[in-house]
Amino acid sequence: MDFAINLENTEIDFVTALSRQERWAQQQLYELHYGKMMGVCLRYAGSRDEALDLLHEGFIKAFQNIQRYKPGTSLSAWIRTIMVNTCIDYYRRNIRRRTEDLDSVYAASIDTPDVLSNLTEQEILAAVQELSPAYRAVFNLYVVEGFSHKEIGEALGITESTSRSNLVKARAKLQEFFLQKRMHFDFQQNTDTA
Repeated sequence: MDFAINLENTEIDFVTALSRQERWAQQQLYELHYGKMMGVCLRYAGSRDEALDLLHEGFIKAFQNIQRYKPGTSLSAWIRTIMVNTCIDYYRRNIRRRTEDLDSVYAASIDTPDVLSNLTEQEILAAVQELSPAYRAVFNLYVVEGFSHKEIGEALGITESTSRSNLVKARAKLQEFFLQKRMHFDFQQNTDTA
C-alpha cells in the first residue's frame, strides 16, 4: 500500500498548532531546534547560563510571533534569525562601554595556523566566550553570520570603524589565547619527551 504525506499541509497544521499555543507543538519545536539554537546563543553569550537565558528568550519570541512565519520557507532559518536578533538585543541592553574608534585598522593574523588543530570545539568556544561582549558580538556577526561592518554598526548602534576596530581586537585576543595554548602544548610535548 503506497501513500504520500502532503508536507505542506503538515507544516501548515504544525504552524497553526503553534499559533494556537498548543504545548505539544511548542515542545516539539523546542526539542527539534534546541541544539542548533543553543550553539548560536553560546557563541554570543559569556557563559552557558547566559546562553540558556538567551535561548529561552528567543523561543518565547518565536512562539509569540509564529504568525509572522511564512510556511514553505525555512523554519530553522526563521528561528535562527530570531536567536541572533535576541542576542543583539541582549548586547544592546547590557553594553557597558564602547570601544573607541581607531583611525587605522590592521588585520591580525595567526602565524601558526596548525595551533587550532590541537584545540577542541569547547576550547575554541571558551576562547570566544572570554571576549568582551562588544568584541564577541562583532566577531560573531562578522565571522559567523557574515554581516558587513555597516550592518553590524546599524545592528549594534556603533560606527563602521568601531566594528572594524572591535573585530581586529577580538582577533588579536583570540590569537593571544591560541598562541598561549600553543606554547603550553609545545611545553607539554617537550617535557613529555625529555
